[in-house]
Amino acid sequence: MSTDTARRWVQSLAALVIAAAVVTGAAACSSSSGTTESAGNAPTASATTAPTGTIVVFAAASLKSTFTALGTQFQAANPGTTLTFNFAGSSDLVTQLTGGAPADVFASADTATMGKLTTANLVSGTPVNFATNVLEIATPPGNPANVKSFQDLGNASIKTVICAPAVPCGAATATVETATGVTIPAVSQESSVTDVLGKVSSGEADAGLVYVTDVKGAGTTVTGVPFPESSQAVNTYPIATVSGAKNVPLAQAFIDYVTGTDGQAILATAGFGKP
Repeated sequence: MSTDTARRWVQSLAALVIAAAVVTGAAACSSSSGTTESAGNAPTASATTAPTGTIVVFAAASLKSTFTALGTQFQAANPGTTLTFNFAGSSDLVTQLTGGAPADVFASADTATMGKLTTANLVSGTPVNFATNVLEIATPPGNPANVKSFQDLGNASIKTVICAPAVPCGAATATVETATGVTIPAVSQESSVTDVLGKVSSGEADAGLVYVTDVKGAGTTVTGVPFPESSQAVNTYPIATVSGAKNVPLAQAFIDYVTGTDGQAILATAGFGKP
């Protein structure tokens, strides 16, 4: 091979090596660039932040045993959370809230009472209905006065205790009275359904109008007397975050729990109906 031929062969080989290097580098850059762009454009998986902290829940007296159990399960499922409950008649709770009492969540025994809080601009967002309830007659164990129907409560010889008209259970009682034409000569009107139940279970009254769930929760301390006219007054229970809540994320998490599968199962077991 001549010197010129060898020189040309070496130059050609060098050119091929350089070209191959350029192609390889370009491919590497392209691959690197593509990977970076893909990573940059890929949606970031945002992990759900677990709720923490403390909230104060104002709830209707008829929810006491159910929400206490529900709250215990919620806290077990969400370590680092604390729920503090304030149970009373719904109208009393509204009075407290409009008076400036601090709370994060309010659960009412009827929509009318929740409406008062909404009108006062003390509810954040739209209340969510989560349960229904109807009235039932409660008597002392064994039903000594032999109360058999709603009409029997119109007999003045039967000492009957009812809720005050401003309380949801009292409003429901008035609705049934109107529908049946029966006026109950009540010996007292109480500010909460638990007060009515207390007077019946202690024997101070022959009968009292409470909710189906109260009778079920009271066990053997009272005897229940269902009556068909109770369908005339079905109370719907709404729940909402209170305006100015200090822990909105936890408040919403609790509301979601109440309205979700676990909460609804607990409410159904207690005797509440679907919203």
